[in-house]
Amino acid sequence: QVRPVESGGGSVQAGESLKLACTIYGSADRSSCMAWFRQIPGQEREGVAGIYTRRSQYYADSVKGRFTISQSDLKDMVYLQMDNLRPSDSGMYHCAVVACTTYGSLVEWVRNPSAGYWGPGTQVTVSS
Repeated sequence: QVRPVESGGGSVQAGESLKLACTIYGSADRSSCMAWFRQIPGQEREGVAGIYTRRSQYYADSVKGRFTISQSDLKDMVYLQMDNLRPSDSGMYHCAVVACTTYGSLVEWVRNPSAGYWGPGTQVTVSS
């Protein structure tokens, strides 16, 4: 069974950077999509960034130009580089993996996640 585990969260000031990492235990299929989501208490889970291949990435409008998602060649690690952080970026960040075969299915999944293997999350707090 695929089991993602996140790390790298913490507390920073606005404008600073953090890099999240997700280790994918088990055997993620090479056709898998991976993504980062964030959850704020009382709000719906928000898709932040997703990756299907190195040239097929999706970003929510709120993070475009500030966040970069990447993955290892073996697809056993996925990263989220977060620059110029804002207080509105605060939340619990979850890594997830799902089988997918097209860029379109990646986008649909990140916007409307209803399946996949999810990690327990890592907290990011950005102070103004």
